[in-house]
Amino acid sequence: MILSRRIYDLDLPHRAVTVYIYLCDMANKKGECWPSTVTVSKDLGLSRRTIFRAFRDLENEGLIKRVHRRRRAGGQTSSLIRVEVDKNV
Repeated sequence: MILSRRIYDLDLPHRAVTVYIYLCDMANKKGECWPSTVTVSKDLGLSRRTIFRAFRDLENEGLIKRVHRRRRAGGQTSSLIRVEVDKNV
């Protein structure tokens, strides 16, 4: 997936930029991925709380959209994350 150049024009914390780049790398051709916060945390060496803050930062800027998912038995599973694609790239 192509990284949106818009990420560099925004005044976002380093954590958000790092997580956005990670999500772009993990996303499929549709811009979707579903890594757990535990996986992102381990891969980037950041706390889960920092990952949640980065997700919030990115959602507030419209760079990602999280869709919470549930298992058939009712338990929670990782969220589907849609990474916004820069149409001008």
